[in-house]
Amino acid sequence: MPRPSSALPPVAREELVQQLLALGVRPAEVLLVHTAFSRVGPVSGGPLGLVEALRAALGPNGTLVMPAMADDDMHAFDPATSPCRTMGIVADTFWRLPGALRTDSPHAFAAAGPHASEITRDQPVDVPHGQDSPVGRVHDLDGQVLLLGVGHDANTTVHLAENVAGVRYRKQAVATVLVAGRVTRCQYGEVDHCCENFSLMDGWLDAAGLQRRGPVSHGEARLSRSHDIVRVAVAHLQDHETVFLHPAGVCGECDEARASLP
Repeated sequence: MPRPSSALPPVAREELVQQLLALGVRPAEVLLVHTAFSRVGPVSGGPLGLVEALRAALGPNGTLVMPAMADDDMHAFDPATSPCRTMGIVADTFWRLPGALRTDSPHAFAAAGPHASEITRDQPVDVPHGQDSPVGRVHDLDGQVLLLGVGHDANTTVHLAENVAGVRYRKQAVATVLVAGRVTRCQYGEVDHCCENFSLMDGWLDAAGLQRRGPVSHGEARLSRSHDIVRVAVAHLQDHETVFLHPAGVCGECDEARASLP
């Protein structure tokens, strides 16, 4: 459950910027952020204030990226109107801002900055987090990944590593898209599971000195490079393909993924 925040003082934007820079956020770079405002706030200006602090830390030559996925798979995705409340209030605030671009995909990401159009160009619907996707393009641009108030279970870059490693497990998924103006239901097998065991990344990255931790506002932050996340995860997946899946019988989502293995 989110920790109570009513008695905590709001953190000013200037302090947030200094905390982000002290953590290792690099101006003029690409930064992919996953965050839960309930574990970070309150900050001055609310969710928008946090977005403004992130953009200020990156400076005018930096590119900020956040998830902006559709809330459900029952309605055709519209990048101009479809909310992404399940990604959190910060992400749902970010994609609506002037100048932010959003992928035309149910697996959308939003981006603002010099590399925004490159990161949010069209992507395959059936491989949400592959090399030809926003997370793959952040990786190609040697971007950083900031987990703010969340752990690696929210880190889509680990899904990129699974695709790079060529894991064979899949979960059945559905996406509703517009094809030539017609609403179409696309069924496919997605590299997915419950993701709880992505928490293993903490130990692996910490042991290799590839993850920085520190306070940002009232939350704990983790910062790594996308290249390091993918390289470390791929090495473990090559040794043990199902390292991120729970043992059989523990988790229904992991059982579905495990059952798909040839």
